[in-house]
This record gives sequence, structure tokens and C-alpha cells, in this order.
Amino acid sequence: MSTHPDPALIDDLVVANHILVNQGVLDGFGHISVRDPANPQRFFIARSMAPALVQADDILVCDLDSNVIDERGRKTYLERFIHGEIFKMRPDVNAVIHSHSPSVIPFGVTSARLRPICHMSGFLGATTPVFEIRHSAGESSDLLVRSHALGKALAESLGHHAVALMRGHGSVAVGNSIKQVVYRAIYTENNARLQAMSMPLGEVSYLTDGEASATAEMNDQHLDRPWQMWKRDALAAR
Repeated sequence: MSTHPDPALIDDLVVANHILVNQGVLDGFGHISVRDPANPQRFFIARSMAPALVQADDILVCDLDSNVIDERGRKTYLERFIHGEIFKMRPDVNAVIHSHSPSVIPFGVTSARLRPICHMSGFLGATTPVFEIRHSAGESSDLLVRSHALGKALAESLGHHAVALMRGHGSVAVGNSIKQVVYRAIYTENNARLQAMSMPLGEVSYLTDGEASATAEMNDQHLDRPWQMWKRDALAAR
């Protein structure tokens, strides 16, 4: 890497890849990035590989135009533009996850909207936006966010939200830290599963806007608790 990042930050990024696989959010695909605190115009992300296999030596540095710094023949993910364009548009965001977590997919392709159903997922807020790539890429794309323009369009759909769904593809979650974004990605998947289980049973009582805000604020004070458990389990699964 062409900068000298905090080894603890890189270790957290590596562990986050493994946690997300272990928790069923990532599989052979998907990726997580973190902004460089020493240079906010750059971010760290793994080279193009399965997240479960990521180690510290696999972490690359990109600028916000999603160019790899000091590439030396190493490539990162085709959809790196998701990360670069969100970091450009959202200075409050320091970490981004793109996943294909399975329970979330149905809420991006039906009229059912993902809404917070329990106190652990208040960060979803009143509505979760859906990015419709057809509006930017037409009706014959491969659904991948493979350009600056598509990354910008996704960032605009995300807006100020913590999560945006991607129709027929997956979702993106953002946070102010690795721990927060990992928490959000995991509980987005959990919320989607619980919501799908609840909807056939009758009318669902979702969190109010006030409840969503209050629970999100409360949970943000305790992010290290699940992180330590998820980290232990991921390390044990190596």
C-alpha cells in the first residue's frame, strides 16, 4: 500500500470481511471498504477476491475516483464505484458494504418495502430506498455498478439513508465506522427475514419514526458487544 495505514484499522477491515461471510451477509461475492482517516480522499478495500479469503496483504488503497493507488497489476472489485461515489457524496460515511444478502433481495423486487420491525434495526428509518438501475443503464444491463455514473446514481438513491436496496441485485449499507456498518448489514438481513416471516401472519406493527431514531441511537452505543462475539466466531471458523 502506498500509505501507512493504522494496522488495527486494516485488521478490523480483514476481520469484517470474515464476519460478514460467517453471518451470511457476504458469500463468494460482495465487499466492504473503509475511508482512510489520515486521507479522507482515499479508501481501503480488498483486491478482487472472495471475502472469506481476505488477509492484510490483500488490502489496496483507492482514491475517490475508484482508481487503485500503486496498482502493480492488482485489481479490486469491478463495482468499486459503489464505494468511491458514496464516499464522495457522503462525508459522514466512513465505511461501505455491498452485499447480496438473500433475505433482502425480495424487498427490492416487490411492492413490499423494507421497514424496521424490531429495535435492533431502527437505523433503517421510515423507508428504505430502492435503486432502480434501469433508470440509468437501460433495460439490458448486467445490473452491476461498473461506472462512475452508475455509482453516482446509486449514491443519489441512497441519499441520507443508512441502507439502499438494489433491485434484482442486493443492497448497500453505510456507516461512520467498520463496526457500525457491519452491524447495519447484519441487522438489515435479520430484519428482512423477520419481516418476511411476520407479513403472512397479519398486519405488522412497524417501529414509528421516533422509535426507529431512539433505538438506533441506543444501539450505536453498544456496537462493540456484538462485534467482539462476531469476531470470535469468525476467527474460530477460519
